[in-house]
Amino acid sequence: MSDERDIFDRLSLEGRVAIVTGASSGIGRRFARVLAGAGAHVVAAARREELLEDLAGREERIQPFVCDVADETQAIDLVEATFQRFGRLDVLVNAAGIADEGQRAESERLETFRRVLAVNLEAVFVLCREAARYMIHQGSGSIVNVGSVHGMVAAAPNRLAAYAASKGGLTVLTRELACQWARKGVRVNTLAPGYFQTEMTAGLFATERGRRWVEQNTPMGRPGKLEELDGALLLLCSDAGSFITGATLVVDGGWTAR
Repeated sequence: MSDERDIFDRLSLEGRVAIVTGASSGIGRRFARVLAGAGAHVVAAARREELLEDLAGREERIQPFVCDVADETQAIDLVEATFQRFGRLDVLVNAAGIADEGQRAESERLETFRRVLAVNLEAVFVLCREAARYMIHQGSGSIVNVGSVHGMVAAAPNRLAAYAASKGGLTVLTRELACQWARKGVRVNTLAPGYFQTEMTAGLFATERGRRWVEQNTPMGRPGKLEELDGALLLLCSDAGSFITGATLVVDGGWTAR
């Protein structure tokens, strides 16, 4: 017999426990608030303590956790501490990310390239691995990796060799993990935003030329608004998306459809 619960009940995260990385600003901060608003207890992780404390002060269901996800020990501690506090882990949202310095690839330092991959790809693997151990044991869980349209198409004329490589790798990593854990009750998906105005893209939107470039190259003629990611996030995190795994859900105003 099919589950005929109201769709709004299926979107609820009441009683669930979630981790959101990169929660001090931008998409990660928004996602922590959205999950808390849907009923989840949220552990918000980032490096900047003062911004996390501000976020937690605004939302009763959000607990701050200062953490550099690129440090394997700290990433493991984040997952373990969350489970020890709440006794379960239902949702992991990997939203922490950094980008290149805007240099051409022929001039980019290997150190920079490795740092971007360490945050955007290696840390995601560690967090997925650690979270999955608890999720597999409880027989359920949802992991959402925040990718990018530049995991699917080139960033040119922007100079983002490491960022594009990391997000492309993230897309395929998501598919692999989804297939490995599908029969264990753990879903893994990528949410790939287009251009949104955040701390990371502040330099682009600070100039009239940058704003026009986004508007001209986005079929909908504008950048996205952060709230336009909310529905996609809740679909992937909740029971409403219970048959979705290994997918890349693109929210880009048509950027990749061109």
